[in-house]
Amino acid sequence: MSRIIVIKRTHLVLAALALLLILSSLLYLNRERIIPTLAEPTALRTFHMVTGEFKSTTSDGKTIEAYRWDPGTIVVNKGEKVKLSIYGVNGESHPFLIEGLNISGEVKKGKETVITFTPEQEGIYRLICMTHPDIAHGGPMIGYIVVD
Repeated sequence: MSRIIVIKRTHLVLAALALLLILSSLLYLNRERIIPTLAEPTALRTFHMVTGEFKSTTSDGKTIEAYRWDPGTIVVNKGEKVKLSIYGVNGESHPFLIEGLNISGEVKKGKETVITFTPEQEGIYRLICMTHPDIAHGGPMIGYIVVD
């Protein structure tokens, strides 16, 4: 390898190390201004969800559709106060239940449904739409609440 290539490669490595040193110094100096994105476990944390729909036509002309919660999975801490704000976008009505939490309700098109709860046990809880529980009924419209 020629000496010029070695010198250029050495300069490139030194420049990358200098840039890394500058960036880490800036992060260190600005650490008080960094705002954490996770809420404190004792605070009420709000999750915004919507009802959504996928619709398509098969090659033989049949219309198929599937409904879903979006986001489909949320992760919360055990003992954390949680607020679900669910807005009905697609589908007229989505009566639901959250298995294991004894919570039920209904989301209607154009309306917001708000639920608050504090999960006391770790696990995965299913948010199930009773109108769309399986493929035969445009589902399964199931969301997951993961409690750590």
